[in-house]
Amino acid sequence: MSVVLTRKVHFCASHRYHNPEFSDEENRRIFGKCNHPNGHGHNYLCEVSVIGDVDPATGMVIDLKKLSVLLDAVIMERYDHKNLNLDVPEFAKTIPTSENIAIDIWRHLEGRLEGCRLHRIRLYEDPTLFVEYLGE
Repeated sequence: MSVVLTRKVHFCASHRYHNPEFSDEENRRIFGKCNHPNGHGHNYLCEVSVIGDVDPATGMVIDLKKLSVLLDAVIMERYDHKNLNLDVPEFAKTIPTSENIAIDIWRHLEGRLEGCRLHRIRLYEDPTLFVEYLGE
């Protein structure tokens, strides 16, 4: 019987929505204040959900300590207190929207879980806005 388990991680990061193929006017029109030249920041909440069978020996879907260590490496070390455009190589040429951040987190977690599989990434940019990514 499969069970979904979710761990929450909080991180703070800044970013700028800007497409170099657009004119400055077009960037301002499309992205508004998110195109501010010095960027802007968010206090993100990321929910990582995994799915798998409960191990009868441990009663768990995944070793929570191992999951926490993995999330620290994949999320906290990569994103926390970073300028995503400048500090995360994947966003040098990709706009770091919440959608793209969720996909990036998925790509770095996929295949690294023991005894279960990735089910969902839910990323809150603020309390009123979140995206979900369920893989390809």
